[in-house]
Amino acid sequence: MQIASMHFKERAHDNMGNAQLQGNLQKIKGKFVAKRRESLTELDDFEATREAGKAIRQRALDNLDVWLEIFEKNAVARGATVLWAETPADINAYVLDIARRHGVKKIIKSKSMVSEESALDEAIEAAGLQVVETDLGEYILQINDYEPPSHIIGPALHKSKEEVADLFAKTHGTPRKTEIGELCLEARGVLRTHYLTADMGIPGGNFFVAETGSVVLVTNEGNATLTTTLPKVHVAISGIEKIVPTLEDVATLMRLLPRSATGQSISNYVDILTGIKGEGEFHGAEHMYFILVDAGRSAVLSGELKEALRCIRCGACMNHCPVYQNIGGHSYGWVYPGPIGSILTPSYIGIEKALDLPQAATMCNQCGVVCPVKIPLPDLLRKLREQQFERHLRPWTERFGLRAWSWLASRPALYSAATRIGVRILAWMGGRERLIRSLPFGGGWTDGRDMPAPAGKTFRELYAGKARR
Repeated sequence: MQIASMHFKERAHDNMGNAQLQGNLQKIKGKFVAKRRESLTELDDFEATREAGKAIRQRALDNLDVWLEIFEKNAVARGATVLWAETPADINAYVLDIARRHGVKKIIKSKSMVSEESALDEAIEAAGLQVVETDLGEYILQINDYEPPSHIIGPALHKSKEEVADLFAKTHGTPRKTEIGELCLEARGVLRTHYLTADMGIPGGNFFVAETGSVVLVTNEGNATLTTTLPKVHVAISGIEKIVPTLEDVATLMRLLPRSATGQSISNYVDILTGIKGEGEFHGAEHMYFILVDAGRSAVLSGELKEALRCIRCGACMNHCPVYQNIGGHSYGWVYPGPIGSILTPSYIGIEKALDLPQAATMCNQCGVVCPVKIPLPDLLRKLREQQFERHLRPWTERFGLRAWSWLASRPALYSAATRIGVRILAWMGGRERLIRSLPFGGGWTDGRDMPAPAGKTFRELYAGKARR
């Protein structure tokens, strides 16, 4: 996938002016929020469950090297092969090598965000092999010239059913359908032939379980089950941070993941796959591979942003983020959108390649409040901003302004006097309508909006007057 995170402002501006996209975003806004809220009432103590989930994820990260070794030992003991990908390019190299070794011609995939990091589909096609995405959202994006996903859980949420109808009619050569059920049946019919003729299945992995050497897959369409049991070769790809110690830990996390993601008590399908097909078993892969991906994760683990690796990819942070809700996922320019993407993207590809993402937040903390594993997202975004400031990666005008404000704020008397003068000037600029239509040195704020003018007194003055009364 091409990295376009340096163009966040331009992409966000274009998306704000895209009437079709804005209409689609309005249709989904709040749906996940309401469903999540309703599902949480089923838990006796949601906050205690969150705390338990946080502890499980942190326990795994604190001793990640140990759990990875345990996972490898147990996976190998059950007939699997464990491979370690240091870079995104290593993912593609491993997959293509496995395909050559087993004479693979067709590959089917279940949704995998990590494979998006390496543009695996494009690499497979470049090698002359066929690859088919089986997650409905990912399939829609694939047949639309590999359009990037816009959401972790619902990759094609930015599209309307009318757009999908046009795409299906064009790609499949069938009469145009507009009912969602009919579109799903059409996709099912097309994909079913690929399930039955594929040589290799590639899913992601919601969790890798150390004690059993298993991969846990969570879906609502059942595509991951078919992807991993019908082809003779199964290749599960996920980041090293997805390790959890035990199946009991998975049970706890599953009380959080579907509720936070889609507002369900449990997903329709939860697959726990361990080892290759045994003697006398009808279904299952004859060859099983795990590709555990670093690609910058070790560096994050050793730094001050390590709490971000607790993420279980539920998407709750973006569902509640006012920025994401209005600009969509493509504005972020890489694999991971929303608040968590604004942290992971600079961490994985380099902060200098994603200068605007740490600024793409209101710091309202809705994302931090809803995160099921209590990642302090605004705090991590603030740390990234500090790193940018220290490395002189922000414009000189911004750095000068912040230093000037810091100097002034550390001198209370001067700060009080300056704010009194500033408030009175802004009140005067508002005129009779009490609206500021043009703000010197702040055109970005007033080019597209009018700002309400202050009342003419500072908070200190108003508070002092109230206290005297």
